[in-house]
Amino acid sequence: MNMLRKGFPVVTVLLFLVISGCRSNTHAPYHISQDVDFSFIKNVAVLPLENLSSEKEAGEIIRRLVMSELLASGLVNVVIPGEVNSAVKDLSIKNTTSLDKKQITELGRVLKVEGIVMGSIEQYGYSKTGNNAAPEVTITLMMAETGTGDVIWSVTKRRGGSSFLTRHFGASSQTLSETSLGAVRDAIHTLTEY
Repeated sequence: MNMLRKGFPVVTVLLFLVISGCRSNTHAPYHISQDVDFSFIKNVAVLPLENLSSEKEAGEIIRRLVMSELLASGLVNVVIPGEVNSAVKDLSIKNTTSLDKKQITELGRVLKVEGIVMGSIEQYGYSKTGNNAAPEVTITLMMAETGTGDVIWSVTKRRGGSSFLTRHFGASSQTLSETSLGAVRDAIHTLTEY
């Protein structure tokens, strides 16, 4: 009995450390305009995403995942990337990451869409903890309504990073591709909740 009393605090502390090491930070806040009827949004264009990561192709990889997941959700139709890129070029838009309302409405008119999806990749790659590396992806997506140019949806999602298993045993449960897809699905899911 004396042994049990002495071991209880140690077991309690170890259990707390294991549980706190296993939690994830995937529930980032998001914004959906309450005064917008999303059933009106039937066609969207996904602009090239700003790539703030060190991975050269991360912007296009995430853009394609966003398009695929929007289509898979059944919520909207998505304009093919070539049409979007041509419209951006024809309208002489130099920077798709900081559009003004006039540019958003003009893109909507030219592409015949009700929504423009834009955003950025803040992190795409592997985070290191000691000798271990784990995939980590952080994305921010926004949708602007093309009639007004106002942002009607915005979300930031983070997936991956070092888990308890990675930090202590070097085991990573997901690939970078799976982590990327998970972050995009989490973001698009916020639209389907509405």
